[in-house]
Amino acid sequence: MNNIADNFRKVREIGYETQDLTLELRNKVLLDLANLLEDKTDGIVKANQLDLDKMAKDDPKYDRLLLNQERIKGIASDLRKVSSLASPIGQILEEVSRPNGLYLKKIRVSLGVVAVIYEARPNVTIDVFALAFKTANAVVLKGGSEAQHSNQILVSLIHQSLIQNNIDPGLVYLMPPEREAVHDLLNAVGLIDVCIPRGSQGLIDFVRKNAKIPVIETGAGIVHTYFDKSGDVTKASKIIHNAKTRRVSVCNALDTLLIHQERLLDLPSLVSSLAEKNVEIYADTESYAVLDGKYPASLLKHATPESFGTEFLDYKLSIKSVPDLDSAIKHIMNHTSGHSEAIIAEDQVVIDRFLRIVDAAAVYVNASTAFTDGGEFGMGAEIGISTQKLHARGPMALPELTSYKWLIYGNGQIR
Repeated sequence: MNNIADNFRKVREIGYETQDLTLELRNKVLLDLANLLEDKTDGIVKANQLDLDKMAKDDPKYDRLLLNQERIKGIASDLRKVSSLASPIGQILEEVSRPNGLYLKKIRVSLGVVAVIYEARPNVTIDVFALAFKTANAVVLKGGSEAQHSNQILVSLIHQSLIQNNIDPGLVYLMPPEREAVHDLLNAVGLIDVCIPRGSQGLIDFVRKNAKIPVIETGAGIVHTYFDKSGDVTKASKIIHNAKTRRVSVCNALDTLLIHQERLLDLPSLVSSLAEKNVEIYADTESYAVLDGKYPASLLKHATPESFGTEFLDYKLSIKSVPDLDSAIKHIMNHTSGHSEAIIAEDQVVIDRFLRIVDAAAVYVNASTAFTDGGEFGMGAEIGISTQKLHARGPMALPELTSYKWLIYGNGQIR
């Protein structure tokens, strides 16, 4: 326990010591790390396989855990993208000249020590480091035991890139994988500035209930798409297929399809391609009646109350018919986690009302919710998707890893 706290103190001290690293040096570290990842791909894949061997292939987390040559190349590409972005650190947010001669300037600064708790997502290790390091933050990583081999080799490469550039590698600390260590993290008052949990709703709830340090909630996505009576079937079928099946284990994957009752006869066309991916459908009474005989019987089930408001993270989809737009909005607002919501419609009045009323971090019109991602938003990478409203909301990247402070310039003024 003391050793963990000592490491927190070391991270904090090094964080202060490295505040004045130049942006050029920070970018060089990121580029060096990108090259290391590509050079050490075989070793990363082997370490990752040790983790994969302990997990069943049909576990939804398996896809999140998987690292292969293509994904490692993508991570390296994200690092290069982050290195090319402008840094928000030092950005002037506001300037004020007071009548008494004081000059006030509000500028962006780092948060300090950023801790991230995550499960079977080794890519998070690199994403967090890249964004935090670029914004002059120190990093504490608490990965799950299921990804320990993967996280260890990735952090070793992060340390190598820092050492190559004469930077103390203690700036980045990978905590022990045991769950008991989370207690030390959540109670590290004065040592950790903010904790960001990424993972299941259970993890996020645990962190929120037990943390004595500031927390930014991310992750859980109970995602809906509403097909309005003005919706285009061709657009919708592609959007629904992509939102549900692109990667079922991610938080922006579609969980519930809402369909206007006047368009129920189009339902078989909207979901037919899902059968190719063996997607199980949990349909309400009206939807079931339309799909019965037109969707594989082995994959079609009657919905229960638990079918709605559930983040499946699997090849499962619930469907509910609604009489009008307001009923769709009401259902969404009763079940949403505030992550991503979508409407498929051509009626601009309906679209505008949906956008105005639906309360989520990302609200889509005629597009797949799979785009809720820092990279897709042009951020290079992301720390996570914030589903809260204070400090950050939606994909969190460079600006969201900063706070601000006021600088006041005087010439002898007293009050």
